[in-house]
Amino acid sequence: MTGDPDLTACLEVDYREAELTAPDRAMLDYSAKLTREPWEITEDDLRQLRACGFSDRAILDIAQVVAYYAYVNRVADGLGVSLESYWAEGKEDYDAP
Repeated sequence: MTGDPDLTACLEVDYREAELTAPDRAMLDYSAKLTREPWEITEDDLRQLRACGFSDRAILDIAQVVAYYAYVNRVADGLGVSLESYWAEGKEDYDAP
């Protein structure tokens, strides 16, 4: 959680519109590309992350988190798992930890 409700709201809609640090933007750009078009990832993408201060270990961590969420979502979709009611009804009703 950012502690900034305006930033959180912006991130929920479109992170590209949020005021982010260069490392945060680079991480989210990489994550979006890895999610949407993983076959397009090149060494240049990794260089951009390194230029923002990410170590190879940190880049591995980012890739693993992105891959994990893609995997879990694909399994849930493949099994026809429904969203919990608090997601289906709207995020403003979300009260869980």
